[in-house]
Amino acid sequence: MLVMMKSGYTDRDAKRVIDKVESAGGLAQRRKLQGQNLLVLTGCPRSLERELNRLPGVDSVRVPTGGHWLVTRQWRPQDTVVEVAGAKIGGANPPIIMAGPCAVESRDQLLRIAEKVSDAGASLMRGGAFKPRSSPYSFQGMQEEGLALLAEARERFGIAVVSELRDVNTLDLFLDYEIDVIQVGARNMQNFEILRCVGRAGRPVLLKRGPANTIEEWLNAAEYILLEGNSQVMLCERGIVAPRGAETRYLFDIAAIPIVREHSHLPVIADPSHAAGDRRWVPAMAQSAVAAGANGLLVEVHDAAEEALCDGPQSLSPESLEQLLADLKRRGYLDSPVEHHVSSILQLVGNNC
Repeated sequence: MLVMMKSGYTDRDAKRVIDKVESAGGLAQRRKLQGQNLLVLTGCPRSLERELNRLPGVDSVRVPTGGHWLVTRQWRPQDTVVEVAGAKIGGANPPIIMAGPCAVESRDQLLRIAEKVSDAGASLMRGGAFKPRSSPYSFQGMQEEGLALLAEARERFGIAVVSELRDVNTLDLFLDYEIDVIQVGARNMQNFEILRCVGRAGRPVLLKRGPANTIEEWLNAAEYILLEGNSQVMLCERGIVAPRGAETRYLFDIAAIPIVREHSHLPVIADPSHAAGDRRWVPAMAQSAVAAGANGLLVEVHDAAEEALCDGPQSLSPESLEQLLADLKRRGYLDSPVEHHVSSILQLVGNNC
């Protein structure tokens, strides 16, 4: 439950609520989120709602349906806009592009690609320094050195960087190197300690959907971050488990994009690279995602994909990235608000029905 306190509430009012919750066997924690004073309640019976509503200083009591409230449009009707180094992501802003290699492999490799994706028009560069891999023998990333190289690329080319946090023990390194966006990968979507820690860190977060997780579970994961006071969260659709024999690496749940945007105020980013698993399908899937209302794209790019240490088959060449951006611009996707794309698609569907 969430107890919303009135603007003029006193400490005595809050203590009454806390005492009532604790006497019922629950726990209450104070929070101030987006200017709203509230108490987060866990472990208390639903029957307590009516009693709490009658206490002095209490404005209202919310019982989140589906396990989340702060991510919903009932809590915040207007779109959240995440600002990263001058780039505005979400709301009426045109879609942004995040592009770069799956993994930081060397200084020369990263700086070459950073220059090319920056010149192509990407607002952020992605690059993995700590790589969670299925096999312990696969390349695990350059780790702290990789973060240092990302910071160097940012300073040299003026492009913000996003990198994946693999465990909470390295969070301080991400903050030390001032990584602009902290990515919580698909494998860690329900690592609740990581979610809480990035919530307290206060940096923008890119939260990927797990391959076997529902939209509701994805939104619940985002709720953990918002509860810690960090509203700068972007949701990333990267595909769910595909049926046996599928041509793509994952099943790209493109319907999740408009569904989540209707239900939540948080920006939605699409990752067609992981969904496709094959660079041939990435451009078409990217354009489909933007047409469906995605606030941005996360695209893997490598200038020597055949030699890449991680996910080479799904990585576009810098030239292919330029072509993709040119196609998106030609269709007006990068020059107009996301809502315009969605309304155009709905109009097209209506005309053909």
